[in-house]
Amino acid sequence: MGLGGISVWQLLIILAIVVLLFGTKKLRTLGGDLGSAVRSFKGALKDGEEGKSSEEFEADQATDDDRISPESIATDPRKDAKTAAEKMAEQEHKRS
Repeated sequence: MGLGGISVWQLLIILAIVVLLFGTKKLRTLGGDLGSAVRSFKGALKDGEEGKSSEEFEADQATDDDRISPESIATDPRKDAKTAAEKMAEQEHKRS
C-alpha cells in the first residue's frame, strides 16, 4: 500500500504516462526552473530579514512610553473615543 490508497505500481504507471506526455527534456527543464525559483525565493526571504534596518527594528519594538495605558485615557465616556483617537494619531505621527 502506498500513499492514501495508491500503490507503488500505480505511481510508476502515472510517472511513465507523464514522461511519455511531456518528455524527459521538458521535465528536466521544468525541474531546473522550479529549483531555481525555490532558491531565489529563499534568497529573497533571507535578504529581506538581513536588510531590515535598525530604524525599522526600533520602530517594531515600541516602548511602554509610546503605548496607550488605561490610566492615560480620560474617564468621561464622551471624551474617551476622541482622546484615544488623538493619542493613536500622535503615535502614528511619531513612528513615521
